[in-house]
Amino acid sequence: MNDFNFLCVLGRGSFGKVMLAEEKQTKELYAIKCLTKESVVQDAIEPVFVEKRILSLKNKPPFLVNLHSCFQTKDRLFYVMEYVNGGDLTFRIQKEKSFKEPIAVFYAAEVAIALFFLHENGIIYRDLKLDNVMIDSDGHVKLTDFGMCKENITSNVNTTTYCGTPDFLAPEIILRKPYGKSVDWWAFGVFIYEMLVGETPFGSSYDELQLSYNIVEQNISFPKSLSKEAINIMKGLLVKNPATRLGCGTEVQEIVIKEHFFFRMVNWVKLENKEVQPPIKPLIVRLIAIIKLIFVTILKHSIRNYFEIFAHFQ
Repeated sequence: MNDFNFLCVLGRGSFGKVMLAEEKQTKELYAIKCLTKESVVQDAIEPVFVEKRILSLKNKPPFLVNLHSCFQTKDRLFYVMEYVNGGDLTFRIQKEKSFKEPIAVFYAAEVAIALFFLHENGIIYRDLKLDNVMIDSDGHVKLTDFGMCKENITSNVNTTTYCGTPDFLAPEIILRKPYGKSVDWWAFGVFIYEMLVGETPFGSSYDELQLSYNIVEQNISFPKSLSKEAINIMKGLLVKNPATRLGCGTEVQEIVIKEHFFFRMVNWVKLENKEVQPPIKPLIVRLIAIIKLIFVTILKHSIRNYFEIFAHFQ
């Protein structure tokens, strides 16, 4: 912990928080996820180790967040991850209301490459949503938060755990049926819909019972403003029967997705090599300078600063 200056809280979750930190020697910024061991033990230990294993995978495509290092103290676990400073897609969709199709195609294609990699390694993501898709300083996506992933899933091995974000749950999860990679392609369809329309297709999550009914039983209506290619891929991905869902049949899922006409303008090789210019480049403010300017006095004099909070863990 002595290697970092902790600057501010970026977010909070059930297990702990994510903090922005500066490595003292290099001045590099990192997002450090801090988990209390007590909360992890009380809730579930396995997701913590699953996330670490996935973050540590070799030869990842550039669209998954990278792990720099990890360490622990007596009471806490720390994951030092790259700081993705362009915000998430939820923030951007709230600002833009919806994305024009070329922008949605770009983001969807980069997310698809991340899903292909996870699936090839026997992993289902189970938590695809706009909140978990970050944008880096160049405008490329970074998939984050792998705590809900399930490992060792193959065509012959599946799972039945009920988990995920209500708006993105596939029918087979709601119906407590065995499932595999199909749930990620359903969520991918919801993901594309929300980018293009500005809302999820099955109604509000405030009434989860009604939402679940809609997902299992209701047909989707598509705005007339959408292209036939966009509607076609969403209809294919949002088929309620996973056996006939796009990307879930006997065909090779990667080929089926890549060759869909929705992605007709995508050069997949260049995209994976980050040789395609992102449609939007975030306006990045050097947060560290602002934070230091505002909080330098507080950090020096307040008993509640991070250095004193964590002093007993050194």
